[in-house]
Order: sequence, then structure tokens, then C-alpha cells
Amino acid sequence: MTTTHAPGRVCVLGSANVDDVREVDRFPRPGETVFARSRTRVPGGKGLNQAIAAARAGAATALRARIGRDEEGRMLRAAAAGAGVDTAGMLEVPAATGSAAILRDGAGENSIVVAGGANAAFTELTADDLAAVAAADVLLLQGEVPVVALEQAAVHARDHGTRVILTPAPVQEFGADLLSAVDLLVPNEHEACALAGLEDPRAAARALTGTRRRVLITLGGRGAALVDPSGDVQEIPPVPMRAVDTTGAGDAFCGALAARLAAGAELPEAARWAAAAAALSVTREGSATSPAREEVEQLLERPPG
Repeated sequence: MTTTHAPGRVCVLGSANVDDVREVDRFPRPGETVFARSRTRVPGGKGLNQAIAAARAGAATALRARIGRDEEGRMLRAAAAGAGVDTAGMLEVPAATGSAAILRDGAGENSIVVAGGANAAFTELTADDLAAVAAADVLLLQGEVPVVALEQAAVHARDHGTRVILTPAPVQEFGADLLSAVDLLVPNEHEACALAGLEDPRAAARALTGTRRRVLITLGGRGAALVDPSGDVQEIPPVPMRAVDTTGAGDAFCGALAARLAAGAELPEAARWAAAAAALSVTREGSATSPAREEVEQLLERPPG
């Protein structure tokens, strides 16, 4: 049984890409050529994916991003608007819209290479960006835009009472000023280990906590683990589903998590809700295919077994 919360306000500041997806039977070895069964172009980028996920989870969501003055940028704006995201902060810059080349194998696993394009121009926040950050209940950040923008946004959010969530993907040199402003760090197990310089994911998560920072480490099919600054660990069980495409599952998790926290849910409940949203997202193709709030609630209300 889930608890009903009033909608909250989420500001997502991050990337917007066009995903060029090729289906393969298996990933090629170095120097090898393989045939693709199909090719599709779909909206993506961690910022856009997470904004769509938050909006579908019921939050009033604004996306602050940079796109090109091109067909791809128009495609991304239309996709965000169609999901109910406020796109006023998707500003056009004189660079090509960001893109990602994605290989997806027969098991639904993926390998991704990103070309930043317009995302790399996100080096300074406008007055409107800062106002959107301050007006939100939750600010959601990722690593696909320059760290200078992330740091400026996080510090401004902290100074205005906005909760800050950082998905450190891809891993960059996240400085102390940025991390000190983060309330919740949400890495997967590989990112946690890379950030902490450790091999054990849970030990890495403990090392990444701070005075005010908790860590919610996602563990794929094993669920997630919530670690507080004291070192206590709370396990978030997985929601088993047959995977069709795992691309964007982490973004579905983070967007849904932000939406529930913005609506006033406690972190453990929000994490369980997010796990259900991520589980539903892997049952459909594409990286911006997060489920609607009603779908997640129906899944959570099913009896176990």
C-alpha cells in the first residue's frame, strides 16, 4: 500500500541527447564488426530522461538544459513537452545537440558512448536557471554537463533550501564544494567504487557519505541500499521484472525518487517507489520510457508472489 502525497516541484539540470540505438546479438570484441538487427533514434540524455521520469511520477518538473538550433533539439523539446515537462529552460546554443551511440544486446544490456555537443556549453547558469533551482523542492543533477554548472546549481540550491540529489554518471572530478552541497548521492555500484577508490560497493557507499549526505546505491537486479552518515544500511528490495531494455533504468529510478521526495515522502518509501518505477521501465524499449504514476502504484499494490 503506498502513501498519497501532494505533488512537489522538481528542477532537473542536466543533459539532453538524441540516442542512436543499434540492436545487436552480442557486443563486438575489439577490432570486430558485427551486424545490427535494427536502428532507431529516440530522445535521451540523463537530464531529459530524469525530467520525463519525474513528470510522469507526478511532479511539477522543469528541465534546465542546452540544445542545438537543429532538428534534434526540436525533437527533444517536443518529447519533454509531451511528457508534461516545463521546457522554457531548454536553451538553444550554437552547437550541435548532444547525442549518444548505444549498442543493445539480446539480453537487454547496453553499451553507451556520448558526444556532449550542446551539453558541453552548459558552463554558466542564467538568472532564470537560478530562479528555477531556488523555486524547486528538489534539484536533480547528473554528470553529463560540466561540473562548474553542477556546482553553481548545487550551492545555490543549498543556500535556498532546495534538496540536492546528484547522480554521478558519468563519474567526473566532483569537487568538495559540489559534494558538500549534495544531500543525497545516487551512484550505481560501479560509480560508487570509482568515486571512492574501493572495490566493495557497500564499503564505497559508506565512504561517500558526509555530515549531511546520504548515499543510495543502486545494485541492478539486487535492488538498492541506503547508507546514512552513521554507516547504517537499509536494504531496498528489487522488484523482479523481465528486462527488455535496461537503458535509462537508473534515470527512471532517479526521476521517480526525486518526484516522491519533492512530494514529501520519506527517503526509504521514495526509494521503494523508485525501484518499482525502474523495474517497469526495463519492460519497454527506449531510455525515456518511464512509467506513469498510476502504473507504479498498481505494481506496488499487487500482492507478493
